[in-house]
Amino acid sequence: MPGLSAVAAGPGRVFALAALAVALAAAGAAAADRSDMGGKIGNAAHGQALITRFGCGACHVIPGVPDADGMVGPPLDHIASRGYLAGMLYNTPANMVTWLRHPQQIVPGNGMPDLGLSEADGRDIAAYLETLR
Repeated sequence: MPGLSAVAAGPGRVFALAALAVALAAAGAAAADRSDMGGKIGNAAHGQALITRFGCGACHVIPGVPDADGMVGPPLDHIASRGYLAGMLYNTPANMVTWLRHPQQIVPGNGMPDLGLSEADGRDIAAYLETLR
């Protein structure tokens, strides 16, 4: 039977600690980088209306959006508090806009369609999602 020091220093333990360190660093970076778009992302009220217009609620549960009760994509409650978007991008306002506008460029073949959002529409939707803490 291996001693405690062998278990504590084993490759699985080292990997777990490294993964934890990366996750904590990413969460801190995302929280510290909320101002990467100069403070104001867009118009959250207009973003909320756009979410309805583009039918985002057909795939996602989205608090504050009537009939947004889809079960295809992840629920978007607390999306602004998450460390990553799509498991790949730090959750910053600029990255949210990029993800909303070009999800197939970020993760080709994923279930989120490219909706042809303009930069302004992406910023407004991101502004609304930023309120979901």
